[in-house]
This record gives sequence, C-alpha cells and structure tokens, in this order.
Amino acid sequence: MTRLSRHARTLAAAVVCLLAAGCAQHPVHVRQPAPVIGEDTALHNRLPTAIRQGGVLRIATDASYAPASSFASDGHTIVGFEPDLGQALGQVLGVAVVFTNHSFDSLPGLVTSHSVDLVMSAVTDTREREKEVDFIDYFVAGTSIVVQRGNPKGIGELSTLCGHVVALERGTVQVGLVARSQHNCLGRPIITRLYDNNTDALVQVRTGRADAQLSDYPSAAALVNDARTGAYYQLASTAQYEPGPYGIAVAKDNQALRGAVADALRWLVSSGQYRQILRRWGVEAGAISRVSLNAGRRA
Repeated sequence: MTRLSRHARTLAAAVVCLLAAGCAQHPVHVRQPAPVIGEDTALHNRLPTAIRQGGVLRIATDASYAPASSFASDGHTIVGFEPDLGQALGQVLGVAVVFTNHSFDSLPGLVTSHSVDLVMSAVTDTREREKEVDFIDYFVAGTSIVVQRGNPKGIGELSTLCGHVVALERGTVQVGLVARSQHNCLGRPIITRLYDNNTDALVQVRTGRADAQLSDYPSAAALVNDARTGAYYQLASTAQYEPGPYGIAVAKDNQALRGAVADALRWLVSSGQYRQILRRWGVEAGAISRVSLNAGRRA
C-alpha cells in the first residue's frame, strides 16, 4: 500500500466517523487543502505509536477567530489559515487531521489531559503558558482595539480605554494586557467584561453594551474589512500592542510529537508551502522565517 492510499483511507474513515452518531463531543470537520503535499516517511515514523496506528492527528481550536479558525457559511466546516496549515502538516506527517471546536479557556486542559494531540487556535506563546504546555511557534501578531463603526466614544490608543467598558474573550492575552494598563487610569479604571468566545465579545460592541473589544490584529483586520461586518466595526488605530508568537500547543510529556510536528512545519516553511497558505488568507505579514520552540515573552 502506498503512503498516499493509506492517507486517503484514513481520511475516508474520519469522514465516516463524522457521520456516525456520538463520534465526538463537539462537531468535527476535515478539510483537505490544495495543493496535495507528499508524506515524509521519516517524520511519519517519528510520530507516537498511537497516532501512527490510528492515522489521525486531533487538533482543538476555538472557531470564533477568523481568519485563523472560524466556521464557514455552512455553520459546520472549520476554515482558516490554521485548519489549512494543520492539514498541510498532516500531509507531511502522513496522517489525517481532525479539528474540533472548544471554548478558548478550555484548550490547555484538553492537550495536557491528552484529550487532543495539539491545540492550534491563535494561542500566544507566553512564559506563563509555557509552564503548562510546550509551543511550536508558527505566526506573529499583536493586539488591536476594535470599536463601533464611526467610533462614537472617540477611543484611540490603549490609554484612552480608561473609564470605558471593554469586552474580552476569557483566557486570552488581552485580559492580561488590559490588567497591566489599569495603572495608567488614575481613578477611572477600564471596566472589563469577559465572554466565552470572540464572537460574543464583539456582539457587545455592535450592540453598544461595550465601547471596545481587543483582538489579535489578523482577526480584527479581517472583521473590519469583511463586507458582512465592516459596516459595524472599525479599528480604533493602526497600533498593534505587545506582538508575540502564536504557538501550536503540545503536552510537555509528548516530546516525540513536538519534534515531529516542529520538523514538519520547518519543511513547510523551507518549501514555501507555509507562505502560500498564509497568502491565501491575506495574513502573510505575520509569517515567521524560522520555527522556534517556546519563544514567548513574559505576559
């Protein structure tokens, strides 16, 4: 049996699993990107035995963060540069890839408990998070401020958030960024409200219940430039605060998987496939030139 036929058989089995009742707790979707990339047999053989034998790499994400990961118009398929990158990694490693949707703050526990193999969900690699999981860094982005179209509250830089209501996704680096900014507010603190996902936080701005929302720049830029949402939102400024790397999270006791995935990503970077994926989603500006492990800064 050739490697390609084995990969195709595994994908078919994963699709059958999608159709079977009770296959997974959360919706699971497999998306095959173009172009098809050949398997690296040596990297496949370095995968943990359970993944090699099962033929599936399980990746958790929070699908509320376009263009990284979000639901397509069908409401079921998870799309974005992360699913495309994940599928490309699977092709290099010779396994199928299955993405599942979860709340952002639940993601670290899923990988440390081995309920999933990896997390790929615009998770900023920080020293604090590195205490819990290891990271394979694959992208760089900073934080932007999103406000209602027309900016009725006149919000500009981060310092102008004092006294305003700010909606944030629970568990994100933006929660820490706002907390560190409070010392500049001199009796007019930023009023923070936390939500389970990015979409719910943005609704607060759209409906006027919050004055601003903080997101990573790629997500914020996609939001304000999308014809479906651009009429409701704009960036408060062009500033990006505290830029840092996104990391693929892997359990600290799974060094074999970490090494194989890191080297598969290095192959994608050196071959140019990585930049092609980012270019398709309009986020090439966040590309890395070298794959690093645990390269986050303190946040």
